[in-house]
Amino acid sequence: MRVTTDSGAFVVDPGSFSDVETALDGVEHVLVTHAHPDHLDAAAVAARDVHVHGPAQVLDTLADAGVPDERRHLLTPGDRLEVAGAVVEVLDAPHEVIHPEVPLPTNVALLVDGVVLHPGDAFVRPPAGVAIDVLLEPVGAPWLRVADMVEHVRAVQPRRVVPVHDGTLSDAGRSLALTLLGNLTEAEVLTPAPGEPVRVD
Repeated sequence: MRVTTDSGAFVVDPGSFSDVETALDGVEHVLVTHAHPDHLDAAAVAARDVHVHGPAQVLDTLADAGVPDERRHLLTPGDRLEVAGAVVEVLDAPHEVIHPEVPLPTNVALLVDGVVLHPGDAFVRPPAGVAIDVLLEPVGAPWLRVADMVEHVRAVQPRRVVPVHDGTLSDAGRSLALTLLGNLTEAEVLTPAPGEPVRVD
């Protein structure tokens, strides 16, 4: 996810399934929900002169990739920071279980200007009283059941949903997930092409 404001831009979770080079073009800040490679392409990020904000495991991964201390910034639940003219709140959002024997990284969710929610790999809800305009909803993952995805969208009650985390899906599988989201929730399901903006007022 690339967020662009009148003051600049920042990127959330530039991972190995993304067009990282295009996403990072011209940004100074990168926010990362957790350290899995599909959310953080450490080598690509390390090659850029950017400040990276994330949980401790993200910072350790980036240190191993050669990112200096002054460009690594810890994110913990409850933090609130201003990035490129947007206010980002960090929410506690434990990573969903892949399998009991698979260790899980620390995951956080990011609430941008109180209206855009990026949950990372978690079915997290926004704080009470917060009305979400755009929810970035994972639609394909080893930890994801379609029933849980639908119930998450119903619980958050966003006005619009942008499907993400679909790199492991076939075209048919992605189409099925989007159809179910459209049929079983009241949110408007958007399907922007890579690089196509979704305006948030």
